Amino acid sequence: MSPRFSVVVPVYNEGAEIEVFLDRLFDSITLPCEVLAVYDTPDDTTVAPLVDYASRDPRVVPTHNTYGRGAARAMKFGIHNAKAGIIVVTMADGSDDPQQVEPLVRLVERGVVVAAASRYLKGGQQVGGPVVKRIMSRAAGLSLFWFARVGTHDATNSFKAYDRDFVHMVGIESDTGFELGLEMVAKARRHRLPVAELPTIWLDRTVGASNFQVWSWLPRYLRWYRFAFGPRLQ
Repeated sequence: MSPRFSVVVPVYNEGAEIEVFLDRLFDSITLPCEVLAVYDTPDDTTVAPLVDYASRDPRVVPTHNTYGRGAARAMKFGIHNAKAGIIVVTMADGSDDPQQVEPLVRLVERGVVVAAASRYLKGGQQVGGPVVKRIMSRAAGLSLFWFARVGTHDATNSFKAYDRDFVHMVGIESDTGFELGLEMVAKARRHRLPVAELPTIWLDRTVGASNFQVWSWLPRYLRWYRFAFGPRLQ
């Protein structure tokens, strides 16, 4: 059966924890889908358990990223190789709520180009994580919602669903960190295309260390932040 949506998951040395992530994901999914777990190098510790899982479940597609190292390029490669018309990007560290994957998909099916899982919408919450990162993310999200009218309180969250035709139309320029989510929201706003959101509870990862680099990635985020305030694009 053709997938109704594709899930793109950048992975990096997740080891056997990828099996826990996939179990939780599939426990929450009822619709036909494919899951592209995207790794940078063949020696990544995620690859062996990932290939083993895929041998038991054909929905899992181990995917070798050839665009270059890093989360942004892995997400871009996964999106470009997804089969379905709706693409969900989520993280493998367990911080995102897998029960919200299908509600996000259904929002895109109803006509929005970006459906965001929002930590800062009423009913949402962020549990744990670095204090500076939380403060900056919340300030950016709320100011973009109120002043740029981007359609979501949480533009910086990576947990989003996208209309594939929209992504192909506007293109992906992000090549560092997790800026892709903010880029797509900003471009949707500049094209005056609909964005919607659902509240989510984000939990900081309990295994491994986060690869989020606030200060080195900040200039990239500021670029898309400013971009969101620009005039309508034709």
